[in-house]
Amino acid sequence: MSRARAIKPPVVQLTRNQMVEIIRAPVITEKSTRGSEHSQVTFKVPLTATKPEIKASVEALFDVKVRHVNTLRVKGKQKRFRGIPGRRSDVKKAIVTLEEGQSIDVTTGI
Repeated sequence: MSRARAIKPPVVQLTRNQMVEIIRAPVITEKSTRGSEHSQVTFKVPLTATKPEIKASVEALFDVKVRHVNTLRVKGKQKRFRGIPGRRSDVKKAIVTLEEGQSIDVTTGI
């Protein structure tokens, strides 16, 4: 017989510099602004950032309680500049849902 074990979230130890590097910039678009009605904030993050790292960074930098983190990777588009083909960089976004009553003002700095 095997017992189901409770999975504990990993403990993440980051320095302040690492936290600032993980949370690169807020995404300010119509769609991300609509998420603020549901206590959600969207950030650009590195492609290598994990959900526990993003959660720990947001909680420490903005002094809020995070409910959960959703991430998505946007593949770079093929574009042409003066007839020369090129490619935009891939981007990773993190949609952070905050606990009830919590908010982040993305127009101000850290």
